[in-house]
Amino acid sequence: MFDHSDVKVHEKECVYDGFFKMEKLVVSHARFAGGTVKVTRELFQRDDAVCVLLYDAPKDRVVLVEQFRIGALEHPRSPWLLELVAGIVEPGESAEDVARREAQEEAGAALGEVVPITRYLVSPGGANEYISLLCAQVDSAGMGGLFGLESEGEDIKVHVLPCDRVFAMVREGLIDNAASIIALQWLQLNQSELKHRWQNSI
Repeated sequence: MFDHSDVKVHEKECVYDGFFKMEKLVVSHARFAGGTVKVTRELFQRDDAVCVLLYDAPKDRVVLVEQFRIGALEHPRSPWLLELVAGIVEPGESAEDVARREAQEEAGAALGEVVPITRYLVSPGGANEYISLLCAQVDSAGMGGLFGLESEGEDIKVHVLPCDRVFAMVREGLIDNAASIIALQWLQLNQSELKHRWQNSI
């Protein structure tokens, strides 16, 4: 098993510093067959983020947000995607802190219990971002409409959808971003337990 001691950073250069950052690194690392190899790689530097699936267990509905995404500019259907509520982790915040803050900002939602799903690297071949994925208890009654912080250029539409419909949208490829797929498939596996646990509205 290799670890950090099997990697050496020879050079590190910031090649772009804007909304995101890009570094160019020269590193050497151990090889499975023995010896080392030296490579040059670009590393996309992005702060860790939190994505939270809002689930109304008594009504068996989930709350998703729709917004424009620059990374989907050439998406075959549209650059507007259905996603989970999400946000960047600020200094001193826990994942649950971010979930509660962003749920209010992006969907006008107050959360009940928050449970962890998983934590994963988004694209480790070239980016350092980790996602903390959560599921939160919510009362979806009266939810919907337009949200987002104008100061951050956010323009967000909130959708309240039956679970059966969103599960079908994953199967049909209509929901095709990683965090949403992982969270919704996790919900399918844990739906019965959450319905029992969250049988009363918050």
